[in-house]
Amino acid sequence: MAVSLLSHDISDLCLGKPAIRSISISATVADALSVLTRIDEGCISVWSCGDHSSEADSDLHCRCVGKVCMVDIICFLCRQENLLQPAIALRSPISVLIPLGLELVRHLEPHASLMEAIDLIRDGVHNLVIPINMSASKRRNFLETATSNSISSLHNDRQYCWLAPEDIIRYLLNSIGLFSPTAASPINSVNIIETSNILTVHYDDSALSILPLISQALIHQSSVAIVDLDDKLVGEISPFTLNFCDETLVAAIATLTAGELMAYIDCGGPPDDLVQLVKERLEEKNLEAVLEFVEEESSPISSSSSICSLSDDEFGCGSGRSWKIGGYSARVLRRSEAIVCHPWNSLVAVMIQALAHRVSYVWVIQEDGTLAGTVTFASMLAVFRDRLKSVG
Repeated sequence: MAVSLLSHDISDLCLGKPAIRSISISATVADALSVLTRIDEGCISVWSCGDHSSEADSDLHCRCVGKVCMVDIICFLCRQENLLQPAIALRSPISVLIPLGLELVRHLEPHASLMEAIDLIRDGVHNLVIPINMSASKRRNFLETATSNSISSLHNDRQYCWLAPEDIIRYLLNSIGLFSPTAASPINSVNIIETSNILTVHYDDSALSILPLISQALIHQSSVAIVDLDDKLVGEISPFTLNFCDETLVAAIATLTAGELMAYIDCGGPPDDLVQLVKERLEEKNLEAVLEFVEEESSPISSSSSICSLSDDEFGCGSGRSWKIGGYSARVLRRSEAIVCHPWNSLVAVMIQALAHRVSYVWVIQEDGTLAGTVTFASMLAVFRDRLKSVG
């Protein structure tokens, strides 16, 4: 029965999870940018202590206070004052990227219950920080090699891993039969379609004007819907997609419309005509500092307008190409096409769809294409939490 899951410790979900990379709260935005371009992870954890490259530096009060990803840096650089002096903005402390008053990460002990983890995720926590058990010999070997590694993963003489909503959803999916018939019910019958506070903009709105919505979407682990004049969904600007671009995307956001930005970040790289348009508009807006910044940061490899195949769309264009403006990293990419479902689709089908596309939300549309709402991992977890509590 589903009640059997209540006896599981959160450590059951940590098997095989890699140690999270970390950076000190005393670092700068430029430091975070340098780390993010060197690792294959979507974000880096921020800790209240320094680099623990030796056992003597260990601080028992060292805590993870947040996380930083590429989209945080892009949004920060797109602020009006930073567009005028991007190089100076990069010297800002990393703390400017961490939202005030929001507890998006939480420490949790390995013996904590699955229900406790679900409650925290449902309350808005993005990542749970769980200690990883290390043998004495492994810890000794790690300390011997840590001095040559500028990206730390050891704190309080321990390593830690992330647990995200995706991990819990995948874990529950492995026991989905225990939640019958709820899992097979249409999503409109289990009250998980969120219809209020949906973030939408029109195709012709400026990309710069939607930055506050992108920041909200990042906090709520959702996305910004792009709709036409009939409120039909035509695409999205997703923090997930922006997270796999690089800092030179700032130039595109500062000059393009929402619809143009969709085409710009689509898998395969920006078309040459949009790249030229960005340069012209930067000059018109007297943002030569941004143009100099992105040309200095970008690779000399020329741009291309190649399109991904269907299989590339699913798994990403892992070519590691960089574009003159608005480059991509070598990590997994996804097109700006929105992932959608219908109100009559089952809960388990929507779960699988979100996991397959590596997103934490799915747009819900009516038969005519109009936007009806969204379903998030947090709302899905609420259903399982209620089910577990009812049988517990």
